[in-house]
Amino acid sequence: MAQPRVPPVDPLQRKSRLTRQLEKKVGELRLVGWFMTNVATRIDPVLMRWSGGRVNLTNADAIVVLHHRGAKTEKLRQTPLLYFTEGPDVILVASAAGALRHPAWLHNIRANPDVELWVGKRGGRYRARVASPEEKASLWEKANALYA
Repeated sequence: MAQPRVPPVDPLQRKSRLTRQLEKKVGELRLVGWFMTNVATRIDPVLMRWSGGRVNLTNADAIVVLHHRGAKTEKLRQTPLLYFTEGPDVILVASAAGALRHPAWLHNIRANPDVELWVGKRGGRYRARVASPEEKASLWEKANALYA
């Protein structure tokens, strides 16, 4: 029996005006970005495993845990990320909460592209790749639609 894949997420699904405004206001706070990259990344993998993917600190429905290997150490890492799907592809955005540098996980998956993605008990193995410039233009609009 085939293992269930990561659940599909439509980034263009309509949200209420209040939800969009809250996302925008909260997302602009520097403290929130720091909290998400330094605290939630350590707690969310445990919360999501414990809750079957239903509970995370962001209270977002579109969080996946990326299991990847360190580029130098080969050490197994777990990183919770916002995601959406495009057909069979799972799209992860390497924005690091708006930081100027790419997140470490992007460096790791460039070196070791065989990864696992999990939302609770749903997920499996994937092969990562960086989107082409043409793909990025289309995907960036959808990423912004997913989270203000």
